[in-house]
Amino acid sequence: MAPWPGSTAGLPGQYDPTTEARLAQLDRDATRHVEDNRPEKTRSGYRADWRAWERFCAETGLPPLAVRSGTLVLFVEWCWIQPGRRPGALMAPATIDRRLSGVVVTARRQHRLVLPVEIAEEARALLKAKVTAMEKAGEQRGHGPAEALLVRHMEAIAATVPPGRTGIRDLALMSLHFAVAGREHELAALRLRDVTDDAEGRGLVVDIRVSKISPRTVQVPYGTRAHLCPVRSWHRWREAADLTDPDGHAFRRLHNRWATVMDAGLSPEAVGDVLTRLGARANLPIRPTGHSPRRGLVTESARAGNDDRQAEKQGGWAPGSKVMRRYREDDDGFRENALHGVL
Repeated sequence: MAPWPGSTAGLPGQYDPTTEARLAQLDRDATRHVEDNRPEKTRSGYRADWRAWERFCAETGLPPLAVRSGTLVLFVEWCWIQPGRRPGALMAPATIDRRLSGVVVTARRQHRLVLPVEIAEEARALLKAKVTAMEKAGEQRGHGPAEALLVRHMEAIAATVPPGRTGIRDLALMSLHFAVAGREHELAALRLRDVTDDAEGRGLVVDIRVSKISPRTVQVPYGTRAHLCPVRSWHRWREAADLTDPDGHAFRRLHNRWATVMDAGLSPEAVGDVLTRLGARANLPIRPTGHSPRRGLVTESARAGNDDRQAEKQGGWAPGSKVMRRYREDDDGFRENALHGVL
């Protein structure tokens, strides 16, 4: 095989300055390209994680590029005493765990540090021990996991949505969000061309192109409850909003007073706000957030006796996902119980 132009004979992997500069630029361009294709929510999260790391380094007198097993352990200790989002609350364990991931990913991809796979193993072991002690002491941090939006909750919401275009949009957003077990940013990124009718009239085909983990295509069949059917509610919204531009947002902002359909789409945060507002109007016993439909689909699917693999495919979880199974753990106590057939 002929050597790469400009390579140094007899020294594999070493090149002249011009070639080295070109390869270095390709590395930088590749990193920037990957970052540009990450969802904005992921990118902003990683930026926030690195800013927290820089504050930690400034307070402890450590250089920011000293990402090591020992410094990450110290970072967990530092995060543990930091304030959380709510006044008077401390940082949630899930936030600390995400901070660790964000720091390691940023160090590798942005700062080109070569780090071992197990770099954060000891830090996560410390975090796990702290969580165990916290639970034994009855301490609570953060808001906890999102509460599942169940069918009975959506029934109550459907009975209380306001008339007009706003209610039609919100009901379509909620039902489709539930049907695809979506994340907030996935619903916000949908374009009209991404939601199409199945060629055989069986329902919708939703092409989720922008996703935190990986893109996926979800088939959404007609529902047996007409007022909650994601297919029918989508058709009502598409007609009410007169959506025709294939590159336009599937779910649009509406004028506060006139409910005029605007060109701008809903932000991921606005998607969650819609669900919270619907729950408050229906006086639900839970406070639904942007993650509630995703958890709700897993719960209701398990109750219906569907295989876990079906929910994994619907929501884009990896096969055997422990995260997905944790979503229904609390509910499994009644479905899988030692008292069945005993009393």
